[in-house]
Amino acid sequence: MSRSITYNSSPLLASPTPVWRSKFIVAAIALAFVGLAGRAVYIQVIENDFFQRQGEVRFARTLALPANRGRILDRNGVILASSIPVPSIWAIPEDVDRDPANLKKLAKLLGMSLVDLNKKLHDEDKTFVWLKRQVDESAGKEIEALKIKGIYQRKEYKRQYPEGEAVAHVVGFTNVEDRGQEGMELTFNTDLGGRNGSRRVIKDRMGRVVEAVGEQIAPVDGRDLQLSIDSKVQFFAYQTLKEAVLLHKAKAGSVVVLDVLTGEVLALANYPSYVPDKRQNLSGEQLRNRALTDTFEPGSTMKPFIIGLAMDTGRVSPQTGIQTAPGRMSIGNATISDSHPHSMLTVAEVIQKSSNVGTVKIAMQMPAREMWEMYSRVGFGQKPQVPFPGVVSGRLRPYKAWRPIEQATMSYGYGLSVSLMQLAHAYTVFGREGDLVPLSMLKVSQPRAGQPVFKGKVARDVRNMLHLVTGPGGTAPKAQTMGYSVGGKTGTAHKVEGRGYASKRYRGVFAGLAPIDAPRIAVAVMIDEPTNGKYFGGDTAAPVFSTTVQQTLRVLGVAPDMTVVPQVVTELVEESF
Repeated sequence: MSRSITYNSSPLLASPTPVWRSKFIVAAIALAFVGLAGRAVYIQVIENDFFQRQGEVRFARTLALPANRGRILDRNGVILASSIPVPSIWAIPEDVDRDPANLKKLAKLLGMSLVDLNKKLHDEDKTFVWLKRQVDESAGKEIEALKIKGIYQRKEYKRQYPEGEAVAHVVGFTNVEDRGQEGMELTFNTDLGGRNGSRRVIKDRMGRVVEAVGEQIAPVDGRDLQLSIDSKVQFFAYQTLKEAVLLHKAKAGSVVVLDVLTGEVLALANYPSYVPDKRQNLSGEQLRNRALTDTFEPGSTMKPFIIGLAMDTGRVSPQTGIQTAPGRMSIGNATISDSHPHSMLTVAEVIQKSSNVGTVKIAMQMPAREMWEMYSRVGFGQKPQVPFPGVVSGRLRPYKAWRPIEQATMSYGYGLSVSLMQLAHAYTVFGREGDLVPLSMLKVSQPRAGQPVFKGKVARDVRNMLHLVTGPGGTAPKAQTMGYSVGGKTGTAHKVEGRGYASKRYRGVFAGLAPIDAPRIAVAVMIDEPTNGKYFGGDTAAPVFSTTVQQTLRVLGVAPDMTVVPQVVTELVEESF
């Protein structure tokens, strides 16, 4: 039997419900749906850009597509600097598996202590931290094999320098971001670096790319740079210089080799040096490119320029006699003397014997202005026009401020200062027809015109005098070179100390040319503070010149112009300084 349900029997169901209440509830629900729909329209249509940006801030990333840095090559195409891809190790600290055994292995592969590794991973709020950048490829593979959660790798470019310390001061180096910091790497950083590309991606919290968005911009690789340096000449010059510095227990040394025909820098070496891609615990002593950044008083290497000026203006000839007895002379309260007294010397012998007295007597015949203008024309007191950081101009005071004693001392290299590059460059005047060729650190294909300084005959006459310096009776027989005729001038100068000169601290210098009849190269050498008993330029710098000339001319394929061996000289004629 069916039972009928009486709703009135329940007090709740029997209570009267107003019609407006149900309508209100339905209307409220409908209004909520309308609000949600409006909000959806607002977010997805009206303010879509704002929320899109907020999403991108949290998950979208712009990844750099690094350009491959250009190579640095020597004049023959030998690689001096190049970039290779290597792994860099990073981590998400809060995700790292802290298994002690694995972390110990990781620290060892990264070349750091476990304490240092834990310090890098200490901040649990970090979502990214570099552990070590640019590790060896083998280390990267071993780290990957550990499969430690939260440890990741990224490919970066690392700079390599195959020629090492021999070419360090020319090439320089880059930092971990592959930006040039020294040398040609810094000077031509924009050209070498190229332009990085980019791509926009969506990453998950693990740093993994899950989607590419937007247009990808391809990187533009850097341009290769071809230097004027010859890597073989550079290596031989550096090794010879290093041996001389160690032999004489000197503080440092530099050597510059120039092509007289083109003005190209074939070698520029300094010792001490450094390995460009291993720069731990370096000092300024190692990093400094002394041939361009250090200046010194050049001593007797200035005498050929004074003689050249006097001959160019018709005041003297190579055979003109100069009375130098009794080996000293006074200007005001100062006395100028020769290391060994001579009597009457020809102008050529003034250079051969390196007579201060003879040089001063010739210099004092000229107005100070003529000396200053000549020194300026050969580049003294001006920065060498080479694209290199830290190049210095040296010191050449205005001629109007010269006192007679200063004009006298400047004639034999005191009272002005030059860099070794300036000195080598100036000597190219005598190797050419009296003109100064522009310098270049980049390869030059053709000989270049220079700025006139002396007449061609004067340059040839001075060259013959320089040849006498390296022969019997000269101050630099140790500059003689097997198979090649050479010429040059020694210089030995006290080092400046405070307002005066140090009594037992010297620089030995030699600058010269080879072969003497048709010069191809100019070479300048400086040995700083030799302390092993010998300090004259003829003893310390001239042998470096000799070896460097012989090796350089052979590398350049210059035929020998001498069939006899250099004369063995047991006693060196000391130069005046």
